[in-house]
Amino acid sequence: MSKKIAILATNGFEEIELTSPKEYLEKQGWTAEIVSPESGKIKAWAKTDWGKEYPVDKTLDEASAADYDALMLPGGVINPDSLRRDEKAVAFVKAFFADRKPVAAICHGPQLLINANVVDGRSMTSFPSIRVDLENAGAIWSDEEVVTDNGLVTSRTPDDLPAFNKKMVEEFNEGRH
Repeated sequence: MSKKIAILATNGFEEIELTSPKEYLEKQGWTAEIVSPESGKIKAWAKTDWGKEYPVDKTLDEASAADYDALMLPGGVINPDSLRRDEKAVAFVKAFFADRKPVAAICHGPQLLINANVVDGRSMTSFPSIRVDLENAGAIWSDEEVVTDNGLVTSRTPDDLPAFNKKMVEEFNEGRH
């Protein structure tokens, strides 16, 4: 069954944390669209410096959670910090949770989930530096390569991408939770 996945990102996303999941989703025969507050192109962060630019498929003004089966949130330090201050981005994320659609977030991506008020009581993992932020928001944090909680998939770093991608597809296949 074909699915349509939103990848919410802005300038400063960790390149491999967007490209690896996007390619993995597309290998399933699914559509994976980059949704961003910006139109045109957004610039990746590649480990220690700016990376390539990637075309935005839809702006937040053009996209609706109703158009998608699931949501993927790449990390990077700049990307989630920018998105969590954007009311439209936070509302977009909240809509997936309100509709009980699966969501996957890696590295610093869960910072956006804190601002969407959707982590309280959930088992999660993340990049270690935001552990306390997640725990203060009510998440039950553990240091594992991938953690799943009722349709929410989280991972720590790019090293976890193989496990993250596999579990993400499994949860996205299951659909609403």
